[in-house]
Amino acid sequence: MIYHLLLPLGGVFNVFRYITFRGACAMVTALSLCYLVYPRFILYLRQKKMEQIIRSDGPQEHVENKVGTPTMGGAVFHLGIALTTLLWARVDEPRVWMVLIVTLGYATIGFVDDWKKVMERSADGLAGRWKLVWQSLIGAGVLGYAYQTGLMDAQFHIPFLKHAMVDFAALYPGAPPQLGWLYVAFGVFVLVGCSNAVNLTDGLDGLAIGSTITSAATFAVLAYVAGHTEFSAYLNIPHVEGAGELTIFALAIVGAGLGFLWYNCYPAQIFMGDVGSLGLGGALGMLAVLTKHELLLALVGGIFVLETVSVMIQVFAFKRFKRRVFLMAPIHHHYEKQGWSEPKIIVRFWIISALLALVALSTLKLR
Repeated sequence: MIYHLLLPLGGVFNVFRYITFRGACAMVTALSLCYLVYPRFILYLRQKKMEQIIRSDGPQEHVENKVGTPTMGGAVFHLGIALTTLLWARVDEPRVWMVLIVTLGYATIGFVDDWKKVMERSADGLAGRWKLVWQSLIGAGVLGYAYQTGLMDAQFHIPFLKHAMVDFAALYPGAPPQLGWLYVAFGVFVLVGCSNAVNLTDGLDGLAIGSTITSAATFAVLAYVAGHTEFSAYLNIPHVEGAGELTIFALAIVGAGLGFLWYNCYPAQIFMGDVGSLGLGGALGMLAVLTKHELLLALVGGIFVLETVSVMIQVFAFKRFKRRVFLMAPIHHHYEKQGWSEPKIIVRFWIISALLALVALSTLKLR
């Protein structure tokens, strides 16, 4: 919005032309908003008894130490992300609205889930099938619109390879060169999978938001180079017109995440809740799909993948062999059961997340 108001004035205001400048401003703005709002919000939640419902079958340390901690903290940083993005990004870029719709839509699903848990004093919340249904509908609506209007092509790209575009007609004679609506379905799978993966990771103080910060920072770089004609051509990655504005959205996540982490680091004063984790996962998924780096998301968000796979392995092993591979799933609870302290697990997972982000960025030169 500031771009449209001040850039026409020229002179010193020409600085708003640069995505890097507006992205830095967005990060600082989101961080400042969250840092200033959270103390009052935490106090409000405590007064209203909006407390996290701790599962009785979880680690005993959680039952003893985390009861009474306010939840639904994600509502604040999602509001901060949305306001900051609208303030510093170009509001005439439809991709900005697309990521905001998915992020806030998924956050709303999480809010309903958190609200039911708090009001009913139960850890059950919204039924899992309804979460998946609404996540799929929102994702299909937004991505379907993007494909139908030409804002998103249906071409499949593979990272690490110089000639990364897959021509399905060459592989299977008679097939169309692009996936068409199957790509939309694939995109929905990415959104729903990423959203729930972040939700599974949100089990220790600061674990999910710390990993999200590194992932969002990585996609800020990817969005910037994908939207830059010369950089995308030099790096041989898909050029996406207008994707550069997503850099501002990604950096707003980084800023809001840092502001939230100030109060969510161990021992947490507030939890993000499903309103936070589902929305963040949807945001990362949209960044991956719109920048044509869907497969790279598995590397950038490797911690989320690890947490999800650990749950899948545990469920399969128990149903098939009546045995548990891990002491408890997701895998961060396994290390808790082994005696690792919570801060040790969190920091080590952060380190892994940062390393994976660097590896993901290094693949740009492999093409």
